[in-house]
Amino acid sequence: MKSLLLAVILSIAAICGHAQDFPSRGINLIVPNPPGGMNQIHAQPLGAVIEKLYKQPAPVLNKPGATAASGTAYVANQPPDGYSVLVTTPNIYLAIEKDKLFGIHSPYSLEQIAPIALLSADPLTLCVQTENPIKSVKDLIAAANAKQGEMSFSSSGPYSITHVPLAMFLDSAGLKMRHVPTTGGGPAIIQLLGGHVDVTMQGLAAVYPHVKSGKLRTLALSSLKRSPLLAEVPTLKETGYDVEAYLWVGLFTAAGVPEPTFNKLREVIRKSVADPMFQDMMTKVQVLIDYRDTPEFKKFFDADYRRLGGAVKAIGRIDDAKK
Repeated sequence: MKSLLLAVILSIAAICGHAQDFPSRGINLIVPNPPGGMNQIHAQPLGAVIEKLYKQPAPVLNKPGATAASGTAYVANQPPDGYSVLVTTPNIYLAIEKDKLFGIHSPYSLEQIAPIALLSADPLTLCVQTENPIKSVKDLIAAANAKQGEMSFSSSGPYSITHVPLAMFLDSAGLKMRHVPTTGGGPAIIQLLGGHVDVTMQGLAAVYPHVKSGKLRTLALSSLKRSPLLAEVPTLKETGYDVEAYLWVGLFTAAGVPEPTFNKLREVIRKSVADPMFQDMMTKVQVLIDYRDTPEFKKFFDADYRRLGGAVKAIGRIDDAKK
């Protein structure tokens, strides 16, 4: 009995010791998309600040595929030691809801993932090229009605966060457009910039530089309220369409990290986000930080899941989801 008690005490001491030293090596920031989208915009500055504060490398590793499911599954199956951090969007649950529709076994479950913190919650922006004569949602609807099914839109993949809200809008407006799925937000924006599609719906920070440079025009936002960055742009709700969605970016790690280590990881993230260097870098790319620690993030996540998870069921099965 004494030996068992001693073993337990030594085990607890070892865990606490490891937590005290955390991070004693590099923290990998996993972006489950190609470079160029919202996850990358957050991950690069975060990694730089972690390295500055903790003198440990924090490389950004891109692991795209299957609407972010490949990179998410990678983190879900890493050792629960806090050294692999997923930087992702609502795609973390949208991919699972898509798989349910098609009876597909998902490569991970939400029980394998532990939320750490929310970094931001951007509205999505409905955009066209500035060369396009469409200047408003009303114009878009008129153009789409004039050539039903001929217009096209890009997304970061079937049932992704840049697909579902636009599908909701098209459904509520009674419109049909051809869906051009890509492997991430960056490639989806490139499709629009190159004139290969007519419309896209992406995170505000990702398209903002192109809006300011005059290459893209924003028609509407998916948020409940207007953004101070584009105060003149109406929300979809203002234009009469009940669509509310956010391209939030949050941090997750593998479930089962010992509590002392997990709390140390939370502290690393909290201090890094509060650092003036991170704040300044986010301001430069027009991201409004909306930091929420683990308990608050869990509440936000659950509410968001209920809203958009239900939307996936309403959209139903579509052919291009099999790609």
